[in-house]
Amino acid sequence: MIRATRVLGQHRWKEPPADTIVLDFDDRHRRRMAMTGTRGLAFLLDLENAVALRGGDALVLEDGRLIEVVAAPEPLLEIKGSDPHHLIRVAWHLGNRHLATQLMAKGLRIRRDHVIEAMVRGLGARVIEIEAPFDPEGGAYAGAAHGHAHDDHSDHTGHDHVHGHDQHHHHHDHGHHHHHDGDGGHEHQHGQSHAHEHK
Repeated sequence: MIRATRVLGQHRWKEPPADTIVLDFDDRHRRRMAMTGTRGLAFLLDLENAVALRGGDALVLEDGRLIEVVAAPEPLLEIKGSDPHHLIRVAWHLGNRHLATQLMAKGLRIRRDHVIEAMVRGLGARVIEIEAPFDPEGGAYAGAAHGHAHDDHSDHTGHDHVHGHDQHHHHHDHGHHHHHDGDGGHEHQHGQSHAHEHK
């Protein structure tokens, strides 16, 4: 089976593609995978490293032919805020749950998730169910770091966690009631001072 071993980014190729491959967000981040184009051309994606493909990229076959990558429509939620500041606040809550999020000019797009939808509505945002290609922001999801699973919000939907708040909790000196509803499940009553480590 012929292999596709390189990727040309959007707008970096001009010749007509030999075939087209339609992939959802998950399948656009692979290193090695057997694929068949819409016109029946079978090939093996065989990259040195997993790459986050975007709609409009081209896979380069060993014989020089190109396979165009098309982002498949997926069930998404489009989130609208009352103003830019409101939308930024909603985006912070989504990022706090490690959710892959597509940033639009006047909204945000995420994969459909009933728990997250309820949270976003509770923050006062409007939510519209749509079908569209999903092309989330890069950053932590681009390149090799993408492998940290863009879906892992299932572990976090039950609580808020703030990344700037000394995640290792090496030392707490609380003069107030403090409750962890995460893995620890412990409470510190008023006025208690203590030091502990989470392994």
